[in-house]
Amino acid sequence: MCGSLLPMKLRLILAGYLALSVMAPAAELKVVSMHPLITDLLKQVAGNKIEVIDLIGPKGDPHSFKPRTETIAAISGVKLYFLSGMGLESYLPELRSILPAEVRMIEVGASLPALHGACEHDEHEGHHHQHELDPHWWHSVDLFRRATTLVADELSKEFPEQRQEFEANARAYRNKLDELEKWLKREVLKIPKDRRKLATAHSAFQYFCEAYGFESYAVQGLNREQMPGAAELAALMKSLKAGRVMAIFPERESNPKILKSLTLDAGLKLGGELIADGRGVVSYEEMMRSNVTTIVSALSAE
Repeated sequence: MCGSLLPMKLRLILAGYLALSVMAPAAELKVVSMHPLITDLLKQVAGNKIEVIDLIGPKGDPHSFKPRTETIAAISGVKLYFLSGMGLESYLPELRSILPAEVRMIEVGASLPALHGACEHDEHEGHHHQHELDPHWWHSVDLFRRATTLVADELSKEFPEQRQEFEANARAYRNKLDELEKWLKREVLKIPKDRRKLATAHSAFQYFCEAYGFESYAVQGLNREQMPGAAELAALMKSLKAGRVMAIFPERESNPKILKSLTLDAGLKLGGELIADGRGVVSYEEMMRSNVTTIVSALSAE
């Protein structure tokens, strides 16, 4: 009996080791995203090979996230974090202080061409955000396409055995972005050139304006929390009137009360809500299509 049991025990032990050897790599194939649009990009490139942990969540604010030790401890072992970069994550020093030294943090926007915070028609003189980098690079489809390549490269460094799949997925997604941008440019053509003036709650759409031929106006500058003073609002209203701006667009995450007041005082209409940072949508493409449709609807109408 003993002779017959021993092979069975060995088989069970070997089966257990084999199961662990299969499961162990899967547990390690994880990355962390600190921005909803980066989460979508990672999923597009990684496919089903990598688990993407969205640390902020689809409705969380990437501007004001507060890293907590217990949150980080719950995902210990993950060695690769993806952030948007360009100074968006003010919490970054705090996050670094609670992460192990071996963790790599990739700021996706760091290698992309950046715009500065002051937009050409924002007359908020002396505003202390005027010379900061504008971190909202994702509103340019071309920059998001470049970011796709960067993400594929970084994933391939971390998980080289999956390189071919990452590169193939990245090619497919860049093609998808090509089609998105072609559609976007066709839609913009519906707006007469003299109406391509985009007035928004805060300065989140400069990259969009730069890429697609709009003039940019912003009520609050780069910082959504800082409200302009009376003199700044007066200067802005003068600029809006001089530029013959048709509409002001609120953002889905902002209180539009001040914008409603501006539209009444300046004789402008209130446009539909724009999505600034990907919250509340399932994909980058959904955000871009929603924003473009909203802008075209307001600025092409008589």
